[in-house]
Amino acid sequence: MTLKKIIIAIDGPAGAGKSTIAKKVAASLGYAYIDTGAMYRAVTLSCLTAGLSLTESAATQMAQGIKISFRYEDGRNQVYLNDHEVTDAIRSLEVSRNVSQVSAYGGVRTAMVAQQRKMGKNGGIVMDGRDIGTVVLPDAELKIFLIASVDERAERRYKENIEKGIPADLETLKKEIAERDYKDSHREVSPLKPAEDAITFDTTGVSIEGVVEFIQEKAKKIIDKG
Repeated sequence: MTLKKIIIAIDGPAGAGKSTIAKKVAASLGYAYIDTGAMYRAVTLSCLTAGLSLTESAATQMAQGIKISFRYEDGRNQVYLNDHEVTDAIRSLEVSRNVSQVSAYGGVRTAMVAQQRKMGKNGGIVMDGRDIGTVVLPDAELKIFLIASVDERAERRYKENIEKGIPADLETLKKEIAERDYKDSHREVSPLKPAEDAITFDTTGVSIEGVVEFIQEKAKKIIDKG
């Protein structure tokens, strides 16, 4: 008997641990992991590299003409933009400071959602972002909305940046995360909010393993029901 492969949607604000947790959940279930935030970062990187002004028309045209894919290589999920590996490039400070603007454009989101739905049509995936459960994959069998305090999210991002050799200032990160929260939750297109049937989980003070185990248990109950 082949076990049913479900779709798991993990949403939440910047720094809530979505990507780290989604990767681990996917690996534990043998599912594919789709990092939608990386896709919007890839669009932003494309625009910046091309020297484009970040208008909606320019960003939309760029989003419609690029191909984004994911490959698990060398022990981590690698991001490819038109078959060029950009995993680290999309995490630059310049991209981070401009991705909220680009990802808020309706045309950009339409182009990315089309790619995301194609990736998820057969199930067996874990997809994380800010509007997966509400817009991209509203029929996902399991929807999780992760939250955490601004202080804790800034601490996490600070440690990540230091480990990667990226200069970082904790107070600046706190300010940037709070601003990102406001922009994401107040944008006209696909604002950040939990789906009505999502399970909200506060990760403040909770270990990564603890969150992963919680999601695994929820997923297995759904899978076992068939």
